This record gives sequence, structure tokens and C-alpha cells, in this order.
Amino acid sequence: MMSTQIRVAFVSTYPPRQCGIATFTRDLRLGLQEVYEQHGAAHTNLQVVAIDSSHYKYDYPPEVHLTIHEQKRADYREAADLINLSPIDVVLLQHEYGIFGGEDGNHVIHLLSALKKPIVTTLHNVLEKPSPGQRETLKTICALSTFVVVQAERAVEMLARVFDVPRRKIVMIHHGAPDVPFLDPAYFKDECGAEGRPLVFTFGLLSPNKGIEYAIRSVSTVVRQFPDVMYIVLGVTHPEVRRRFGDVYRLSLEQLVREKGLEGNVSFHDRFVTNEQLVKFLVASDVYVTPYLSKEQITSGTLSYAMACGKAIVSTPYWHAEELLSEGRGMLVPFRNSDALAEKLVMLLGNQNLRDRIRKQAYQYGRQMIWPQVAARYLAVFQNAVAEYAAMASDVTWVTASGPSPLLDINLNHLKTLTDDVGLLQHAFFTTPDRIHGYCTDDNARALIATIMNWHLLNEESVLALMQVYLAFVNHAIDWHTGSVRNFMSYERRWLEEAGSEDCHGRTAWALGHCVALAPNDSILGLSTRLFNRILGRCSTMTSPRACAHLVLGCLEYLKRFGGDRDAREVAYSHARRLHEMLQANTTAGWHWFEDIVAYDNARLSQALIVAGNRFADQALLQAGLTSLEWLLELQSDPNDGHLSPVGTAGWYQKGKERARFDQQPIEVSALVDACYEAYFATDDERWLENMQRCFDWFMGRNDVREVLYDFASGGCHDGLHPSGVNGNEGAESTVSWLMALHRMHQVQHQKLIRQAATPEADREAAAN
Repeated sequence: MMSTQIRVAFVSTYPPRQCGIATFTRDLRLGLQEVYEQHGAAHTNLQVVAIDSSHYKYDYPPEVHLTIHEQKRADYREAADLINLSPIDVVLLQHEYGIFGGEDGNHVIHLLSALKKPIVTTLHNVLEKPSPGQRETLKTICALSTFVVVQAERAVEMLARVFDVPRRKIVMIHHGAPDVPFLDPAYFKDECGAEGRPLVFTFGLLSPNKGIEYAIRSVSTVVRQFPDVMYIVLGVTHPEVRRRFGDVYRLSLEQLVREKGLEGNVSFHDRFVTNEQLVKFLVASDVYVTPYLSKEQITSGTLSYAMACGKAIVSTPYWHAEELLSEGRGMLVPFRNSDALAEKLVMLLGNQNLRDRIRKQAYQYGRQMIWPQVAARYLAVFQNAVAEYAAMASDVTWVTASGPSPLLDINLNHLKTLTDDVGLLQHAFFTTPDRIHGYCTDDNARALIATIMNWHLLNEESVLALMQVYLAFVNHAIDWHTGSVRNFMSYERRWLEEAGSEDCHGRTAWALGHCVALAPNDSILGLSTRLFNRILGRCSTMTSPRACAHLVLGCLEYLKRFGGDRDAREVAYSHARRLHEMLQANTTAGWHWFEDIVAYDNARLSQALIVAGNRFADQALLQAGLTSLEWLLELQSDPNDGHLSPVGTAGWYQKGKERARFDQQPIEVSALVDACYEAYFATDDERWLENMQRCFDWFMGRNDVREVLYDFASGGCHDGLHPSGVNGNEGAESTVSWLMALHRMHQVQHQKLIRQAATPEADREAAAN
């Protein structure tokens, strides 16, 4: 892969946000874009994921394809998911603690830990004495990164010593700067309002740590020898400083100017200028000053710009200045010492030979900082990152910041615990598999769907072994002579029946249809297709509503792969019509359901009509499915606050009788989540997403007893909800139902995010055409 073909996602703040890192990212991207275009590569290979502030909204340029709200952990995970699904080759993260949400900026770990791409991280701040939280955050970021870029040699040593980062991962690349000819300061002085006057210059976002007051006090001394000296301070107040404190600092500086009688010598330019305008100010200046107050500043973009422009620089001895201005490339003065600063300014302004000598040394050193050079260095790092990612990934400790995400990680641990080499065991004593009751095809069919969903979502090879176990169980459950499906098997591997129920048959067709639609390889596709067609012939006489519903859903999944299969199409449509007839036959005033009982896994019936109606463009089926789902949701909603309150298994809800409130089971909720998803997919009505979330929240404690059913420790799900709390056991049906619901929630997040990200691009293409 040529380096200019590498597709890069920049994760950073970005203009129009007023932030030094935003400006750096834009300029680096432009530098890379120029290199790409010189080699005939598309500049669209350079995309931006912008970090949004909590307090401002920005109108981003087209290269920003996605935004992350700095305080929303879910945004970081969604961004990772989208990047993982995209053709991006390398993620380039710009890091400084303050631009990310969470304690010490640890929200960014949710992004990095979920990425499955090589990560190059540029560190704009490395602390010698970090707090424990700062140290842990940066260590984790470095561990998750393939390479870490710093902008000073001192930072290399500090990362290794303080943060335990292996030196092989650390690359030193200077902060970039514009490529400017070595020009005489008089060239642009008239445009800066300083024609014929000695000019001292400082630029950057204003904040109290910049020490501008000491520079102003030094000017009050300099004017005694150079009465016409001008000191220009260019830059707006830092947005976060302004938000919290207003312009108090700038006003204090203006007051100091008045106190010192320097109104004719000090000028504030309260604006955020273009690079072209900034270069003119830099070229016009005779001396550049950075009077910063903190020694622990490992990077200064303003200092890099001044050096690349060949300026005579006077600075306080913060780390970056000590390094860049050594060997005669500039002058250092003590912190908070206006007299020492004045002395150096007088020396330089009064000695042009000295000033020019320092300028030339600075300019020669600064040639390695210009953006074309810096862009080339980054391209080399990207190339190495792509090459080394596979080896690096095996050594990385993948971590997630403390606390659950708004949408939890998918954890298959308990599913694996319940699975042996035969299949998924039905029950558990608490979290320990219960072998007494053996296995059932129903649970293995659902587990097959869950693993297919997992593969489709995450594409992780490790899930394939589980998938093969469940597919093997389903294969064994099918009687090849009769085409029937057996359901229950003892732990001793003896089938306990000759043929299972219609519901089991329909559920098996549902699982195999998923397997055909999303098969990860030809082997699984071949077997699942063969099995599906073997059992399809036994389905024509089905009368059970749930069997019909699952059969419809299975056939419609199968048709996603083999849309021309007339048999599957006929079975799907005829059984959808059969469900519709059941609904019509049983509907009376106040009762809009397919039977005279609301039992378990109910929403699959509505889901089947919704999916069939959408697939076959049959508005009667679609509307019947939507209406029945609305009725079911209303029936199972608490009248006080609207939380989900499913019909209980201890008696169900017989028409005309009292509804059972408990025991509520996860299988009902999982079906509701799926049905609401399909309703949203069919109608594009956001209300169904709200219902989907409300149903999913049942697992997380928004239920009748306010207890969480998901077990964070095991990754399993409790078997149900009793009046006294959750059932302590975590069996197969409950755990798989939870996983299916969680996968569906992740899936809808992906689809929403992709749709939102794709819309602007589609709009631009449409406009272009």
C-alpha cells in the first residue's frame, strides 16, 4: 500500500472551533492533502471526526464526517463502531486532557478500546507530575495506540519514565508550521500598522497562564530607549476562559496598558485570523515573545510558527522553549521577570546583527517544521502503523473506562458458560449450568441467531465456534427422514420425543433463515440452506400463531439471500395472511389480538405482519402488524409512568379475565424490542425507537420492581421478575433473549449513525449532479 493511499480518520477538535489543536489538525490535514494530490490520491481519504464542546455548536466543513459530543460516552462507542465499519486504515487521535469528557478526559478510552484499526496518537501535553487519574488515562491511551507522536525530545524521555510507554512506540515529530520565505520584517509592516516602527509580537488564545502582563510591563521599560516600539497581542480570549470568566483577563491587560501610559505602544487584536494574515504579522515582527508562566508546557504551536518564520525569539523557559531555543536559536528569560524580558528586548532591538544571526539559526532549524516535512513524517508513521498493527494488537490490553456505557458492551461469557460441545444447556442454578434438564432446540435456535447477529455486528472470529455448535445441534435435531424437528434432549444425548411442537419447527426455520441471510462463510451457508429447505416442506399445515410468525420471519430472512425462491416466498406470504386472518377473527372491542390469550413471545406475531407487509408492499398486513403492536405495548405499559410491565407467565392474560402481573420473562421483552425495530424500519417513525428503548430499559431496572435483570458480573440475564425481585437463576432462554435485544440495540445505533453520516454526503452528490 502506497502511503498516499492510506485512508485516515482524524479524531480531534476542528475549526471553526477556536482551539490550538483544532488549528493544528486542520493544517496537518491540509499538508497531507497537498501530498496526496501531488501523488494523484483522493483528498477524501482524509476524514475528520470532530470533538464537539458541550457549550457550543459548530458549522463544520465537508471533511467532518462525524461528531462526538465530548461528554457522551455513547458517542465515542458509536464513532468507533462506524470507523470499524468504514474503509478507514488509520485513526489519528489528537490528545489533550481537556478536549475529552469524563474524569481526566477518560471518555476517549471508550472510543479507542472499541476501535479495530491502528491508532496513532499525537500528544499535545505530557506532564512530568500527573495526577493518578491523568497518569492512568494517558497510559491507557498509549497502550491502545500503535504509535504515539510527541513534539519534543523531552517528551520521549518523560513518556518512557513517567508513563511506562515503550520507546519503540514513541515517535518525535515537530509541531508543524507554514512554509514561509526568509523575508525582511519591513515587507509586511505597513499592513500591520507598524511601518517604520520596531515590532514585538505575541499571538494565541488569551488566558491568564500566558503571562502577557509581564510583557506589557517590560514594554514600559523598552520605550525609554525605543519610544516608537509597538507590541501587538493577536488573539481572542480562549473560549472556555471566556465562558467561565468572561473577558476579565483581557480587560485587566487593557487596564495595565492605561496605567503604564502605553496606549500608543500596545495594541490588542481581538480576532481569530487566517493563516495568511498570521504569517504577515509574524514576518513583520522584529522580536517574537512567549512570556508563558508554566514550565510544564511540552508543546507550543505559536513558538513553532515563529521559529519556522525565522524570528528572533525571547521566551520564558518552559520545556518546549528550552529545547527549541537552545544552541543560540533564541533567548530565555526567567518566569515572571519583566525586567529580564525588557533587557533582552532592548538588546535585540538595538543590535540588528545579533537579531539577524538568531533569525537565521531559527529559520534553518525551523525548516524541518514546515507542513510538507511534517506531513511526510506522519505518512511514514501511518505506513508503519498499518504494517505493525496486527503484531501490536496481540500485546494490547483492551480496557474500558470504569462504569457501564449508556449502551453496554456485548458480553458472551455466560452464553459460553452454558454451552458445551453438544449445545446450549436449558437451565442454570444461579450462574452454574444445570445438566439435569439437558438441552432444547428452541434455545439453540435462538442462540444461533444471537451469534449470527454478533458476527454481523462485530465480525469477530471467536464467535464462529459457538455458531458452529448451535448449528450442529439444529442439524442433529432435524429428522432427515420426516423433516420434523425434535426439541428436547437429555444430558445423556437422548432425544426425548419423536417430533417437537409446531412452535419449535417454526423457531428452527426462523434461525436457519437468519443463518442463510448472514452466513459468515460458504460452509455455514451451504448447510443452513440445505436444512432450511428440508424443513420447509413440513410447514404448510401449521396453525399455531407463533409457529406461523417464526416461519414467516425465517422465510423473509432466507429471501434476503435467495430472493427468487418461489417456495419460500409463497410460504411466507400465505402464513402472513393466515396470521392476519387470526387477528381479524379474534379482534373485538378492546381486544386486538391474534388469540383469546396474551401469552409469551407475543410481539413476534405483530413483527411477522410488519416485516411481511413491508416486504410484499401489502399495506393491510403492515397496518395490522403496527396496530396490534401498539395495542400490545399499551396493554403492557404501566399506567402511571409508562414503563414496560409485561404480562406474567403465572396465568398469562386470558380475554375477559384478570391479567397476571408476574412472573415477567425476558423472552417477551426481546420480542418487543425486535418488533419495535421492524416497525421503525418499515415506517421511519422515531416513535418506534422510543418504544424500543423503553422496552430495553426493562432489563436495566425500569420495571415494576425497579431491579436490573442483567448480571454485569456474569454477562447473563436473570430468568424473570417476581414480586419480590429478580429470579436468581440465569438460564439459556433469558440470557439469549437479553443478547438478542442488546444486539438489536447496537444494530439500530449503527444504522442511525450511518444514515446520519451518509446524508450530508448524499446531499452534496445530489447537488453536484
